[in-house]
Amino acid sequence: MKYSKLFPKTLKQAPANAESINHQLLARAGYIHQEMAGAYTYLPLGWKVLNKISDIVREEMDAIGGQEIVMPALQSSEAWKKTGRYDSVDVLYKLKGAGDSDLVLGPTHEEIVYPLAAEYVNSYKDLPLYLYQIQVKFRNEARAKAGLLRGREFLMKDLYSFHSNDEDRDKYYEEVRKAYLKIFRRIGLPVVETKAGGGTFSALSQEFQTLTPSGEDIVYICSKCSHAVNQEIMEGKVCPECGGEVKGEKAIEVGNIFPLKRAFAETFNLTFTDSNGQDTIVSAGCYGLGISRVMGALVEVFHDEKGIIWPESVAPFQVHLLGLGLEEESVKREAERVYKLLQAEGVEVLFDDREDASAGAKFADADLIGIPLRAVVSKRNEGKQENKKRSDKETSFLSLDEFIKKSMIH
Repeated sequence: MKYSKLFPKTLKQAPANAESINHQLLARAGYIHQEMAGAYTYLPLGWKVLNKISDIVREEMDAIGGQEIVMPALQSSEAWKKTGRYDSVDVLYKLKGAGDSDLVLGPTHEEIVYPLAAEYVNSYKDLPLYLYQIQVKFRNEARAKAGLLRGREFLMKDLYSFHSNDEDRDKYYEEVRKAYLKIFRRIGLPVVETKAGGGTFSALSQEFQTLTPSGEDIVYICSKCSHAVNQEIMEGKVCPECGGEVKGEKAIEVGNIFPLKRAFAETFNLTFTDSNGQDTIVSAGCYGLGISRVMGALVEVFHDEKGIIWPESVAPFQVHLLGLGLEEESVKREAERVYKLLQAEGVEVLFDDREDASAGAKFADADLIGIPLRAVVSKRNEGKQENKKRSDKETSFLSLDEFIKKSMIH
């Protein structure tokens, strides 16, 4: 991709309404544009990052037997009234449809997936069943001022598992827990497994929290055994596991898994005929992961005074190629040659081909955008590729072949 063609260009100043670090940097670097509080347009760079996060999540959900579907965001209120959540969920968007019908915009999808499963699950032979989606959710948050961390419209992965008994569900719950840890390792986002309350869904749940001073949650972590508990269920001032000293840390919740109470299955008559011919209630679990929230959390954790520092696995491009002094035809030809060679090797490249931008402006934009590897083609480099990792301070010089090999590793 040539930067001269990329929409849009960077901003020198963050928007006046950008309070959080992730909103400020993502807006300045051209990843997102706020349409209103809690709702964003994902610009080309931002959409690339979201897709890379989604692809990692999708691969790991498929690996544990998940089948991907997409359920409607626009939902009838009937199922929500049936569960009692039409009036109890305070962030629910309520709409009026044709014929004065009551509609909602889905903040979650239990009210859709349970009736769906009830229609197709009849026998123990139909279980277990694992359905997931990556889809936009809507929550009417009273305070949506934290960029992608607290949106009114956001991208989420939600997986629902259905089982013939609690034992099988608990076994799968452990598989999902391990899959989540693998997802966050692949993305490059550090997380702390945290015990938490389940609210309306279950007695307990497990959160995946990223520690950062900008977080809205408080997680208490034991200095002795590293056991972590959410503030909501923390009792006393010592670790419930070993009695060690605990310390409160601010954190961002990026994932949450929990067994679902039987009430949903009972409400929607989600039963099956077991091997003995008995009508039996289905056991279920729910597993959420905030795709767009992960994107915001990454920026909160990985940035410096100059801009974003993306982990290699989710960066929009692998290499940011800067051409300096492109008004000289020989330099321009060499920069174009390097660009095409990298592309031919399958390396994702953003090529700053602007002839009217200074070297300082190009370096500043590269730091702000945060692509992992920067390369420079200029007259003074004498055929060598000047390169630097965004996370490093030192610059090195490599031959073109050496640089291409390094780019392919990244």
